[in-house]
Amino acid sequence: MRPHVRLPLCAVSLLLLACDRQPTAERVVTRPAPVAEITDAAPEPFVEQVIAPVGVHNFSARDLLALDRVGDPQVSPDGRQVLFTLRKTDLEQNRGRKDLWVVRRDGKPPIQLTTDPENEDAPRWLPDGRKFLFLQKHAGSVQVWRGSLDGDAPAALTSFPVDLANYSVSPDGRLLAFSADVFPDCDADKILACTAERLAERGKKSHSSGQLYTRLFARHWDTWKDGRRSHLFVWPIDGSRPPVDISHALDADVPSKPFGDSDEYVFSPDSKQLVFSAREAGKTEPWSTNFDLFVAPVDGSAAPVNLTQDNPAWDTGPVFSPDGKTLAYRAMTRPGYEADRFRVMVRSWPEGQAKELSPDWDRSADELMFSADSQLIYLTAQQLGQTPLFVVDLAGGPPRAVVSDGAVSQLRRAGDRVVFLHNSLHAPDELASVDLSGGDLRNHTAINASKLAAARMGEALPLEFIGADKASVRGMIVKPVDFDPTKKYPVAFLVHGGPQGSFGNRWSFRWNPQTYAGAGYAVVMIDFHGSTGYGQAFTDAIQDDWGGKPLEDLKAGLAAALAQQDWLDPTRVCALGASYGGFMVNWIASQWPDAFQCLVNHDGVFDNRMMYYATEELWFPEWEHKGPYWEQTARHELHNPVNYIDRWRLPMLVIHGALDYRIPETQGLATFTALQRRGIPSQLLVFPDENHWVLKPANSLLWHDSVLAWLDLWLRSRA
Repeated sequence: MRPHVRLPLCAVSLLLLACDRQPTAERVVTRPAPVAEITDAAPEPFVEQVIAPVGVHNFSARDLLALDRVGDPQVSPDGRQVLFTLRKTDLEQNRGRKDLWVVRRDGKPPIQLTTDPENEDAPRWLPDGRKFLFLQKHAGSVQVWRGSLDGDAPAALTSFPVDLANYSVSPDGRLLAFSADVFPDCDADKILACTAERLAERGKKSHSSGQLYTRLFARHWDTWKDGRRSHLFVWPIDGSRPPVDISHALDADVPSKPFGDSDEYVFSPDSKQLVFSAREAGKTEPWSTNFDLFVAPVDGSAAPVNLTQDNPAWDTGPVFSPDGKTLAYRAMTRPGYEADRFRVMVRSWPEGQAKELSPDWDRSADELMFSADSQLIYLTAQQLGQTPLFVVDLAGGPPRAVVSDGAVSQLRRAGDRVVFLHNSLHAPDELASVDLSGGDLRNHTAINASKLAAARMGEALPLEFIGADKASVRGMIVKPVDFDPTKKYPVAFLVHGGPQGSFGNRWSFRWNPQTYAGAGYAVVMIDFHGSTGYGQAFTDAIQDDWGGKPLEDLKAGLAAALAQQDWLDPTRVCALGASYGGFMVNWIASQWPDAFQCLVNHDGVFDNRMMYYATEELWFPEWEHKGPYWEQTARHELHNPVNYIDRWRLPMLVIHGALDYRIPETQGLATFTALQRRGIPSQLLVFPDENHWVLKPANSLLWHDSVLAWLDLWLRSRA
């Protein structure tokens, strides 16, 4: 079950054994000085733990953690420099740590700007191109800080009594829009202080811990609701007046929770208005996907006005053209469907009717960005296992791919070039750019070059075959490291989640096929009916057919892979999946057991009935099974794994996060109970501090070590 905007990756003894096999070491490396102290002098050294083995070696989960993560690129006003975040794994603190870096487009190496032990996040330039803002947690509070390329010491810009979640700077550099969780029944003029006072009062000792709910959501993703909403505020950077809550009149989270960010709101080019996306659905919120675009004056002098009231489905991602004459955004058309096609919509600003750009283009747009002359829109969308960069003319015509291979994201305008992040199956995100026609591809960072050079990976091969309904279906095969065509290799058969998702040519820090290839396994991944990037009809085909066409495709895909590559061993195959992939593992256990020697189920659905009544985002099962459980019982039960437990016999490793409220942990516990009661070899790995994903570094290591140990047990020790 994917998040509604985007879906995861040693008991202690296992971890210690793993460390015995691959010992860590210490090395001395240099780190640039903080912004306030950048000089020509050599920076002081610091000690960093080496996560991955030293020297050339096969790729593993330790390399996955050792790789640094480039994110959130922000181009300076003159287009010559790019601020970005760099996340490193801190094993001692068991978390990721972000610092700010800057790189020039002239090819010089990146420079580190911040070194505070706390995370620095969300960098944003101020108009002078020398100063910038960022989010940082200091003294227990997340606030906006101001830094400078001129050597000035970073200083807190805001000191509000509550944490800030995200923010944006107005085009004229005078205003800050930010979101914060507040109690909506507080007085609008005192809402920040009122919220802080209530939280402090709740923090005092009390004999009662109960929370009374009168409507859903009671909990969402991994958090129980406490009565607060995310509201959008506007504040003058000079502090001349208090913040104005411009979304106070709405019963909605702005931006949306739990994954919404500053991409859901935007200043108008004249800095006088904000356009934002919000779902004002009242008690129907848990089964509604009706997000609308609203516009409000930045001074709060008028209530927000709904710009897309005529569309009962999802509207989001507003962006303005540089000349201020056009508003573009993304829109779905079918209510209650989170995987509908996002169409590109444009309307003249401020008055004008919305129209769809390239209505015959059967791809779902992800990000939008105008060209400097306001005549073109650059966008990303999944396509046949890739996530290319496209460009489309506002005058009409279909989008044209200008960067076709790998996965492109986070588009930024930089004068005569487009800056973006780019990754593939063989490397995580790095900064790159192309000219406006899509030519002259340049790489601006190579943060992980030396680490990638030391870690050997498997070669990826395309797979295409005829699947359900005689449709062309695609997939991918990844060879094991040190591949020898004369040998037979065990197979990790990965089933993606979503189910409207894809295992394509992109990097993942959770389900990464290279971790299996490095351990000597071949990997087979199938983009079955329901997958994204192959046209909306292909994505829609999984509705009310979870165990039908997708299973046919998986069967045909594995058969095709085995037929095309005779080095794949058909007697040593294990199926692994998370979320919907975990559902499919439970379904395979009864419907297709003869092809496998073992199974791995992470956060998978066991019982569709209890899944419906215990999950939080009800629009998901209601769309997938065409209605609430009590109205469409037969549809929910048609492909329900719990009805076929009598057929189970395959060994299964079950993994679940206790904070997973999308697919609650009782689904995993019930799966394990059924396996144990039937006497089937099985293990249960529970993470009390993880949600639908496994995010903490030590937990990720345990996850990978446990999964590979399970595969080794059933595919290697019994070979």
